Amino acid sequence: MSTVSAHVAQTLARHIDHVFGVMGNGNAHFLDALERSTDVAFTAVRHEAGGVVAADAYHRAGGSLAAATATYGAGFTNTLTALAEAVQAHVPLLLVVGDEPTSGPRPWDVDQIALASAVGARTYTVGRADAAATTAIAVEHALSYRVPTVLAIPYDVARLDAGSVPDAPAPILPGPVEPSPFARAAIVDLADALAHARRPLLLAGRGAWVSGAGAALERLADATGALTATTALGRGVFPRAEFDLGVAGGFGAEGAMELIRAADVAVVFGAGLNPFTMRFGDLFAPGTRVVQVDVSPAATHPHVGGFIRGDAAIVASALADALERSQPSGWRESVDLPAARARHQGETVAPDGRLDPRAVAVRIGEALERHPSTRDRVVVSDGGHFIGWANMYWPVAAPDRMMMVGTAYQSIGLGFPSVPGAALARPESTVVLTTGDGGGLMALADLESAVRVAAGRGLAVVWNDAAYGAEVNLYGLQGLAREPMLIPEVDFAGLARSVGAEGVVVRTLDDLRALDEWAARAASDRAFLLLDCRISGEVIAPYQQEIIRVNTPAR
Repeated sequence: MSTVSAHVAQTLARHIDHVFGVMGNGNAHFLDALERSTDVAFTAVRHEAGGVVAADAYHRAGGSLAAATATYGAGFTNTLTALAEAVQAHVPLLLVVGDEPTSGPRPWDVDQIALASAVGARTYTVGRADAAATTAIAVEHALSYRVPTVLAIPYDVARLDAGSVPDAPAPILPGPVEPSPFARAAIVDLADALAHARRPLLLAGRGAWVSGAGAALERLADATGALTATTALGRGVFPRAEFDLGVAGGFGAEGAMELIRAADVAVVFGAGLNPFTMRFGDLFAPGTRVVQVDVSPAATHPHVGGFIRGDAAIVASALADALERSQPSGWRESVDLPAARARHQGETVAPDGRLDPRAVAVRIGEALERHPSTRDRVVVSDGGHFIGWANMYWPVAAPDRMMMVGTAYQSIGLGFPSVPGAALARPESTVVLTTGDGGGLMALADLESAVRVAAGRGLAVVWNDAAYGAEVNLYGLQGLAREPMLIPEVDFAGLARSVGAEGVVVRTLDDLRALDEWAARAASDRAFLLLDCRISGEVIAPYQQEIIRVNTPAR
């Protein structure tokens, strides 16, 4: 007998190779069919949100369609924060869930379609006669629009006989967005502006990476003599690092930001220009001509003076072709880039006697680069005040080697379940998690998942300041009561040891020798390592200082 659940599993198996999730009443038959009739691997996590997060990270690190599963009701509602993050981050993902029976809701059922829609995800519900076709449609929707899509299996049809599994057509996906004739005219105008620019700048985001624009952007940078910069999620998209200013916005070095403000023509490729990238409006000077290239319908920031709708690789290539005989500006050779990229290295100890997180980040970054096993790495980041430290001090090879799961939706607590997704997408690489104590405690159920799946290829850095640092550094400074912002100091090293990891409490920089010792061993000869870094909450990250500036009431 081939059930409705088997139709879903076998059709989905043509497009995925991995599913993450938690088993329950609503998805038991789907998981049984997945195990018995497909080659798709299933990795269990310990919280339903973790299943979506792991799938999200699996896509971001590996690029393929992601898949997760949860039961109905409470299992489904547990996924909503992670689902909202994936929507905001434009992650193509299938979430297979159980749902209420076709006869109507039971006392414990909720309107799952409405809940999914509220966070931006569309739901497709399978039936006995159309399960394979509906699954194929859901796959096509997720891939075409780069959005999470819910595939619901009503409880009373999950195990019904549906006959042999039919062949479903392959998804028809949209091609790259070709510039219209009007956009082509704008490209010609922009090429002329770049040819005459004295201080040209190219800024690229993750969209440029998705479009494969790296080589074309390198040609364009060489043709114009432009300095380059990226968003936090676009780090590494420019192949040549010697003329790159690093991350634009609050994660950037102050000298680099001054050079960006000095640009006379700035072209932005595949970047949404959120408030953090734009330094809350202060990234570019008022005299800078800012042109955005994107597949969105219109410009995404009011400081954009010109907009070209088109695929980043196509537009960058057209600009490079138009400028191949032009004379480069020479700007990038005229500036002291090492000085512009220089950052404060921190003090050993902060005034409160705890470690300065900048010094810890520098030391960890040096260790990660020193050892071959950690030089080949994927960094996954939870959300919180600490996100500045890894982004400012740890080198990143490419956009798929650094991901922040949670920041699109401004969430914390999605760090530990990111690890298994990234580890399975990149089985040859070390996965490094950077998380805070607040987010770490929220995600604690999937500390076990991270340790079990990543094993000796996993490393977690917990920035433990015994507080919700972002709140302390915003509302605490405004005089609000600090007690709700504080966390009793937690022994994360002990928690890690309880699930089979090696846990090290880091109170001095010398304690970080444990990282060198761990990295020098073969992955097969070591356990997952968690560094419980007892840092000061008094050192405020530059990006947080910008948030404080724009949110502090004028006196």
